Amino acid sequence: MPTNKSAWTLVVHGGARSIPRQDRARFAAGCAQAAKAGGDILAQGGSAIDAVEAAVRVLEDLPDFNAGTGSVRNAAGNVEMDAAVMDGHTLAIGGVGAIREVRHPVSVARAMLDETPILLVGEGARQFATHIGAEPADAGSIPSPGGCDTVGCIARDQAGHVAAAGSTGGLEGKMVGRVGDTPLPGCGLYADDRAGATALSGEGESIARGMLAAHILFALPGNGALAAAQMAITRLERTGGEAGAIVLDSDGGFGIAHNSAQFSVAVAADWLDAPRAGTHADDLREWYT
Repeated sequence: MPTNKSAWTLVVHGGARSIPRQDRARFAAGCAQAAKAGGDILAQGGSAIDAVEAAVRVLEDLPDFNAGTGSVRNAAGNVEMDAAVMDGHTLAIGGVGAIREVRHPVSVARAMLDETPILLVGEGARQFATHIGAEPADAGSIPSPGGCDTVGCIARDQAGHVAAAGSTGGLEGKMVGRVGDTPLPGCGLYADDRAGATALSGEGESIARGMLAAHILFALPGNGALAAAQMAITRLERTGGEAGAIVLDSDGGFGIAHNSAQFSVAVAADWLDAPRAGTHADDLREWYT
């Protein structure tokens, strides 16, 4: 059973959206697969950064999720993706926006951690991906059915460092060049060893207007992960829209909240024998730390 502290914890989400009942087991299984990939790294003493990248890469390869392979198309019929990674130890941020023709945008964002800029968009992002030898997108990629279903992951490693990552194809039929909340620090994600980490999914403009990730990090000390997640979703009353949030505190305790019909999620931790997954926050409530 969970304690107040965990040696390592990882939480992954597959997006805040309505998931038909017949598809929920498949979405939960995809999140569990991602959580295992990241959790295995943490269990072996690996870093939170490596773990969140690995988990998100799994979801980018599964066509059910609106990221990487399953990304939706914009108004011109093209795929433009956003992704970001943040290191809570150094506060380094790497992001790409409206990037095209890559299989794993999250890995391009990860490579940006070593660069001076924190965000590259459009053609600049694509050129950077080519420069680092990023894997190109498969010609036969299958667009997903659409919806607000950014994928994301947060983790705390055995050294006590936290990290966050997110990846998305954005909104189906979006304006060409549109960049959502995912690569914007303090909006779609944030990580800071002194407080914790969060990653969000939902209607990007509403999340960005409310700076939800920043408000979660401000709320974490003294409130805890679950309360901070719930407070962020309540803040959406000012801007409207649907969203979901996964949150870790600095000790590895976690919480999940959303106002969407479903929110596919999974958790892996040192006190669990295998990842636990579901498509609603209530599915994991007994495992909250």
